[in-house]
Amino acid sequence: MKHSRYWWPLAAVALASLALATAHTQAQAPPTPNAKNDLPNPFRTVEGWAKLPEGRTWGSTSSVDIDKDGVSVWVGERCGTNSCLTSTLDPVLKFDSTGKLVKSFGAGLVIFPHGITVDRDGNIWIVDGQDNAPRPARGAAPAPGATPAPLPMGPPAGGTKGHQVIKFSPDGKVLLTIGKPGGAAAPDYFFQPNDVYVAPNGDVFIGEGHGGGNSRMFKFDKTGKLLTTWGKLGSGPGEFSQPHAIAMDSQGRLFVADRSNNRVQVFRGDSGQLRLKFGTRGLYVGNLVRPKGVAVDSEGNIYVVESYYDRLLVFDKHGNFLMPIGGTGQETGRFYLPAGVWIDSRNRVFVADMFNGRVVLFQFLGGGADGEP
Repeated sequence: MKHSRYWWPLAAVALASLALATAHTQAQAPPTPNAKNDLPNPFRTVEGWAKLPEGRTWGSTSSVDIDKDGVSVWVGERCGTNSCLTSTLDPVLKFDSTGKLVKSFGAGLVIFPHGITVDRDGNIWIVDGQDNAPRPARGAAPAPGATPAPLPMGPPAGGTKGHQVIKFSPDGKVLLTIGKPGGAAAPDYFFQPNDVYVAPNGDVFIGEGHGGGNSRMFKFDKTGKLLTTWGKLGSGPGEFSQPHAIAMDSQGRLFVADRSNNRVQVFRGDSGQLRLKFGTRGLYVGNLVRPKGVAVDSEGNIYVVESYYDRLLVFDKHGNFLMPIGGTGQETGRFYLPAGVWIDSRNRVFVADMFNGRVVLFQFLGGGADGEP
C-alpha cells in the first residue's frame, strides 16, 4: 500500500498480538463465529455506501471488482434473493465511486452470479454457478449408517443455460461465453464454476467445483481456447476442494482460495506450478477457515475473506498475518458470509457481504476522501 507510515505501526501491534495468541494456542479454545476482533486496523467503515434505486432491495451479493477507471465498482447480485432463475432483474451492477448505481445488465442471462472480474479493456466477466435444469423432489433422509451417495461430477439433465463464464462489454453486450450451456462433466466443462480472473496478457483462469466431486483449475487464451487444466479433488499440494476465488499479483503469481481445504494456494500463472501456500488449522489469529474471496493490492498485501468467522484477514506479500477485520453480525464493519473482496486504485477495500445483502467499504484512515494523507 502507499500508506506504509500509517499501516506498519498498527501492523506491529497486530503481529505482537499474533505472537501472544500463538503462544497460548494449546491453552485456549478457538474463537466462536461471533468472537470480536479487537486488534487495531487502519480502516474505517463507510456505512450504506452502495445505493439501489427505490423499489429494489439487495439479495445475496456474491462478488465485487473494480472498473477500468480504478474507482467504479462492479457487483454480482442475485436479484433480490439468492438466485436469478425466475427474475427479470439485472444481476450485474455498476456503482460510481460515491456508491450511486450507474449501470446494470444481464437479466435473463445469468442464473446464479458467483465470481466477477474486469479485464484491462474494461470488459466484465461473470461466472454463472448454477443451471436451469428441473429440480428433483427432495427424497427421504438416508438411514443411519447408510453409505453416502457419491458426489456429483456433472450437472443434472435438462439444463439449457448456466454453468458458464460470460464476457460482457461495459455496456452489457455478450462478447464471449466459455463452457457448455447447462454445464458439462469432465473432460468437458463446466460444473459449478466459481470464479474467473483475466491476466494482463489476456489469459483466462477459471476455478471449478463447489461441492461436487470435481475440483480443478482451467487456463484459456483470450479467445476462449483451452490451454491447460490442473488439480483434482483432494487436499495435497496442487489439489483442491472448492477453488472458490482467484487473484493475481504484480509478479504473476496466481492466488486460489481453496475453500474447503482452509488455505490459499499460490501458483505461477504461466505454468500452474505450485509456488507457496499459507493458512493452517489451529491458530487463534490468522487461521483461515473457509476462505471465499482473495485480492492483492499494489504492494502485494493479500486480503482474504473467510466465511466461517465472517472476517476480512490481511497478510503481507509473504503470507505473514497482519490483522483481522470484522466478525459475525449486521453492525457496521461486520459480516454475514462475506463472499468477495477487491481493492480500488485509492486503496479502498470493498467486501461483498453476501447474506447481509450489501457491499461494505473500508476506507484508509490516513486522510482525505480518497484515502490519501
